[in-house]
Amino acid sequence: MLKRVVEDRFGFVRIRGELSGVKRAASGHLYCSLKDEKAVIDAVMWKGTAGRLAFKPEDGIEVVASGKLTTYAGRSKYQIVVETMEIAGEGALLALLEKTRARLAAEGLFAQERKRPLPYLPRVIGVVTSPTGAVIRDILHRLADRFPSHVIVWPVLVQGEGAAAQVAAAVEGFSLLPDNGPIPRPDLVIVARGGGSIEDLWAFNEEEVVRAIVASSIPVISAVGHETDTTLADFAADIRAPTPTAAAEMAVPVREELRNQIADLALRTRRSIMRPVAMGRERLDARAQRLPKPDVLLAPAVQRLDDLAERLRRGLSDRAALERDKLNALARHLSLPLLRSQAAHAAERLSRSGLTPQLVKRRLMRAQGQFAPLDRLLPQLHPDKPLERGFARVTDADGQTLTSRKQAATKAALILNFHDGKLPVAAGKAPARKSRPAAEKPRQGDLF
Repeated sequence: MLKRVVEDRFGFVRIRGELSGVKRAASGHLYCSLKDEKAVIDAVMWKGTAGRLAFKPEDGIEVVASGKLTTYAGRSKYQIVVETMEIAGEGALLALLEKTRARLAAEGLFAQERKRPLPYLPRVIGVVTSPTGAVIRDILHRLADRFPSHVIVWPVLVQGEGAAAQVAAAVEGFSLLPDNGPIPRPDLVIVARGGGSIEDLWAFNEEEVVRAIVASSIPVISAVGHETDTTLADFAADIRAPTPTAAAEMAVPVREELRNQIADLALRTRRSIMRPVAMGRERLDARAQRLPKPDVLLAPAVQRLDDLAERLRRGLSDRAALERDKLNALARHLSLPLLRSQAAHAAERLSRSGLTPQLVKRRLMRAQGQFAPLDRLLPQLHPDKPLERGFARVTDADGQTLTSRKQAATKAALILNFHDGKLPVAAGKAPARKSRPAAEKPRQGDLF
């Protein structure tokens, strides 16, 4: 009866107070107390309702709870069954935000030294945002203008119940993608959401989102809200973008600027290559101008050559004239009458000597007649001539002719020379001739 009276009388109430003794049971229900400086009341929030809270209830947070009063007979007390709960005022939210930020910063999650540089030109970009909002269209449009890239969108809720868990799961999911899997692994992740109130952006202040961004193995850009909005995800990310469009600009360079830069570098390279050539040409021209002209360099040699040529011409002329004078002088001594007289004098001397050609010829013919019989006799006196008639000539091994038996007995070997060749034989004493035995007397014949 008491329960019905209380519930009928206080079917809907709103209570503003500070949370105290907050605890979540294993069943998922939330139990706490609401208090102010004058009073305190117990509160309970069932599992289904507690799971839809946009923030994490903690002791000391001032909230406004809506629900109905009821009684709990097990302890003889009344309590409020909370159906909605929100932080009382923006100041309370900011205080909770600052408290959480200080606690996570003390763990080093926001340290500057753990920030990673963004890839200069990512091949694949992962975007964690709502697929139906204007944010993703702005990002894709900006990427297409600057540098078209491969974009993978992980759709999530960006506010309300379950938004924080989905965002954290998306960031972790991108990190878990394999390098060579069917889905390309992003080189950069953008966590993006449009602007809104602090309550709308509260999912990006949740601790699980912060820890997921810190644990990501891929560099993360946080682009939550407008330029004046700040969330804990901004502190955890490697870099904060004031807007989602600015995040797309940070993610990739401008393709046209890259082309211009490459063209400028190519031009500078060509100039750098040609600069030494141009400088060398200038130095060569400067040095060439300092060099004397070829005709100036050759003028002394040309003049000396002309001088020598003139001296050679004069020398040849002088020498020819000198030799001509010598020849003329000798020609006076070689006159024809003189030569004829010298020839006659030589003929007279030759006739007085008696050596006329006819005399020499007669003496040669007389000598030939004397030697002709000797020339016919000489072949007959050759030692090998008798060999043709069947004789043999005996020589030793040195070819010396042996004329006696005594000489032949002293030689170890002899050679018999025939008209058709040589025959070597062994030398030595002739064997003694055996005496013939005396004739035997005839035996008496047998009478029988």
